[in-house]
Amino acid sequence: MARDRLQGDRLRAGLSSVKIGREVVVLEETGSTNDVVREMAEKGSSEGLVVLAEHQTAGRGQRGKRWESSPHKGLWLSILLRPAIPVGESARLTSWAARAVASTIEKSCNLKATIKLPNDIYVTGRKVAGVLVEMRAQPQVDHLAILGVGLNVNQAPEEFPEELRDQATSLAIATGRLQDRTELAIALLQNLDRSYRGAIGCSRPR
Repeated sequence: MARDRLQGDRLRAGLSSVKIGREVVVLEETGSTNDVVREMAEKGSSEGLVVLAEHQTAGRGQRGKRWESSPHKGLWLSILLRPAIPVGESARLTSWAARAVASTIEKSCNLKATIKLPNDIYVTGRKVAGVLVEMRAQPQVDHLAILGVGLNVNQAPEEFPEELRDQATSLAIATGRLQDRTELAIALLQNLDRSYRGAIGCSRPR
């Protein structure tokens, strides 16, 4: 069966009127999408940039833990944000993002999703997603924040490393059917975009 590939044109069309998703880059493979976004931010990219990868070779989670990023099976993405909040309040971003991921899963897949603080999302008692916020102070301007999201979408049980099979799951396993990753990415990014300003309390015009 042909691999399910993220469709960049569909993503851009579905996100044409948003701030988060105003620029979308889809990579076949990279070390970490967070690192790619950081490099692009340093070159002047605007808030709302989204980088997705079909495969990450060095995806990471909280406390430096490795995140397994199976090729063409999940959503591995990072978003450039410039929130008007102190660096010490980055936990607000983590909480907002985790809620947005959980609510997207519930609405798109009709699953009950729960959040295990501070940054993990569970369905059917197993981890299906995680978020990671890396924030950096910037002089004279809003600070730089990079939101990374890892969401297991279409993995079969045997596609997880053996040591994770009793802890991790995917949306396909939980629902019993494969999911359209591009459609799910659009729904997630639209949800993040709708909720961002209100959740973070950013009032400065963009």
